[in-house]
Amino acid sequence: FGMDVMWYGVLIGAAILLACGIAYRRAPKFGIDPDALLDVLIASIPAGVIGARAYYVAFKWDQYAGDFLKMLDIRSGGLAIHGGLLLGLTCGVLMCRKKGIRVLAALDLAAPSVALAQSIGRWGNFFNEEAHGGRTDFPIYVLIDGQKYHATFLYESIWCFLLCLFLFWLSRGERFEGQIFCLYVLLYSAERFCVEGLRTDSLMIGPLRQAQVLSLVLIVLAACLYGYLNHRRKR
Repeated sequence: FGMDVMWYGVLIGAAILLACGIAYRRAPKFGIDPDALLDVLIASIPAGVIGARAYYVAFKWDQYAGDFLKMLDIRSGGLAIHGGLLLGLTCGVLMCRKKGIRVLAALDLAAPSVALAQSIGRWGNFFNEEAHGGRTDFPIYVLIDGQKYHATFLYESIWCFLLCLFLFWLSRGERFEGQIFCLYVLLYSAERFCVEGLRTDSLMIGPLRQAQVLSLVLIVLAACLYGYLNHRRKR
């Protein structure tokens, strides 16, 4: 119908569908009604998209100030994963409480699927030739206009896929509620802090890369929550 179909959109859509399908199939293992989980997903996924866009616009305010329609035009680019995760998570938690679903169990269920979706979605950066690092002679690189750059999207994609496998494996054994979610936040944030330092298009907070600042905050919060939940289990 005269509208371009973007690879990034195809990948994000496929990643979301796959993540939701896996979570739906695994829900009974966590004591969650799959149909109730669908209600949570129907609310939290749009919230995640809104959060991803709002987060990006907030840190690029000089480009969007006074132009509301431009803020809504996500087809022109501009989604930040941290914003999507934060608002999607917030909405998901509220829906879980409304549906009587144990919040920590739902977070444990979602964590591996989210990591898998991130691993797939990152390949949108490859097709857009974006979110790469500076020039490099590293054996693994992305080639753009004849120049070699750090393939930071690939580093994160591989890490998230391995993280997904690790969390799936962990969920098969004995654990306490919230453990999988806390480890997801810790391990993803540690990787994001390191890889973000290589990127050339980071959103900034003054002289600081916002993703690195937020990653440090999340590492501290997740570590504290992990310690609290583990201590509560032992008691």
